[in-house]
Amino acid sequence: MSETFDYIVVGAGSAGCVLANRLTEDPARSVLLLEAGGEDDADEMHIPAAFSSLFKTRHDWNYETVEQKQLGGRRAYWPRAKVLGGCSSMNAMIYIRGNRADYDGWRDKHGAAGWGYDDVLPYFVRSEHNTRLGGPLHGTDGPLYVEDRRFTHELSQAWVDAAVAWGLKPTDDFNGATQEGAGLYQVTCRGGRRWSTADAYLRPALDRPNLTVRTNALAERVLFEGTRAVGVAYRRHGTAEVARTEGEVLLAGGAVNSPQLLMLSGIGPAEHLRELGLEVLVHLPEVGENLHDHPAAAILWQTRDTTDLADLATPGALLRWKLTGRGPLASNVGEAGAFYQVRTDLPDMQVHVAPSIFYDNGLREPSVSGFTAGATLVAPLSRGRLRLRSADPRWRPEIDPAYYADPIDLEVMVAALRHMIEIGTRAPLARLLAGPHLPTTHTLSDEDLAEHVRAVTQTLYHPVGTCAIGTVVDPELRVRGAEGLRVVDASVMPVVPRGNTNAPTIMVAERAADLIRGRTSS
Repeated sequence: MSETFDYIVVGAGSAGCVLANRLTEDPARSVLLLEAGGEDDADEMHIPAAFSSLFKTRHDWNYETVEQKQLGGRRAYWPRAKVLGGCSSMNAMIYIRGNRADYDGWRDKHGAAGWGYDDVLPYFVRSEHNTRLGGPLHGTDGPLYVEDRRFTHELSQAWVDAAVAWGLKPTDDFNGATQEGAGLYQVTCRGGRRWSTADAYLRPALDRPNLTVRTNALAERVLFEGTRAVGVAYRRHGTAEVARTEGEVLLAGGAVNSPQLLMLSGIGPAEHLRELGLEVLVHLPEVGENLHDHPAAAILWQTRDTTDLADLATPGALLRWKLTGRGPLASNVGEAGAFYQVRTDLPDMQVHVAPSIFYDNGLREPSVSGFTAGATLVAPLSRGRLRLRSADPRWRPEIDPAYYADPIDLEVMVAALRHMIEIGTRAPLARLLAGPHLPTTHTLSDEDLAEHVRAVTQTLYHPVGTCAIGTVVDPELRVRGAEGLRVVDASVMPVVPRGNTNAPTIMVAERAADLIRGRTSS
């Protein structure tokens, strides 16, 4: 038995929820939304400061990379949300669009016609409901609430002031006319509570009779007649099911799951697929290639004469947050930061600072009161790839971001960590820092700092590129060599934007919905 829909969307994450909403605005079109995870009903999902407590739970795909040569053979843990709202239900909620040059580069260097900055800006604006900033660069009536965080620790503001004293300019809008500067991040929250794409896009559409949502539904392969996608085979609660479409299949599983599903369906590097006993439908060698991410490494201090965010998470703070949406639990942890240039004319470094000890993805309980300044490489040159380990859809794929494969990436990170140390000596931050925590001294050679980078580097949760525009999909996100099949998520980004990738992923889905429906941004 199978059902038939106009569109089947695979993945109810940051992109899939947008597609489900926008495509069902047309009451004549039916949409099936498949999500491998469950409902976004964990209390921790709605408390901004609790996001890292969701890692390695049932809401997490719990991926890890292959051994990374430049990280001393370590495997890096990659949290990816497995729940309605996807990573927008588990991220640090920082609202960053990227740099104008990112999108113009997609257009000019990667054949992504229609994806230049002036083309995509209307979709950022359309999606946004900013509670402080307005037009022409910001939206004020979109579904995605963006607000100034309702709690800021004194350490975060002190870091911004110290960074300005060090030489960065102050900014109150990283998404304005220019990206550079130091300041406090805006977040995708509403009244101090997380506002995911499940909140913004999916829930308002759930009452529409033309939308069907299936959770705990693991897509196993796309079904084809010839090279036309005609459905999806999936498994739900152990039962094999099939859904068919007379329109299109839209893959929105992200930079890991979308290329995995393409390869499981016979679209990808032919030799690799044959090695696993998979029938080759379309030889598309670039599927899974071009994998890259924003690596992050931090300097950590012990603090004095101040508080630690971790110590403020008390029952009283929880009650305050529940009643008012305020207090320390309204913190997104990564409260402040900066964009600046290390070796290029455009920002290649983003900073995330936290008023606590945060490293190893926040999985280690802080042993001291502390402060974290994390350097994030937002213009990495290194490229890796993703491959299948098995023809079984339940097997995790082989993930290799090839961190620091290009030695320039490591050089930039070392320089940035030296900058973090220097900023820590500036007022007013310096008086709140008792001394180094990790590394244990700041008298370090470049090689010492490089070893520290190798030891502490982690993902900033921004993988992209594995189904890139120009190689795997065309500028309308249609998979090359197939019909009725598109990819709509961060995997289509040929180059990662300079900044957090959630807002760009939502933009991709907003524009894709128009492409699918034959509309324009006006």
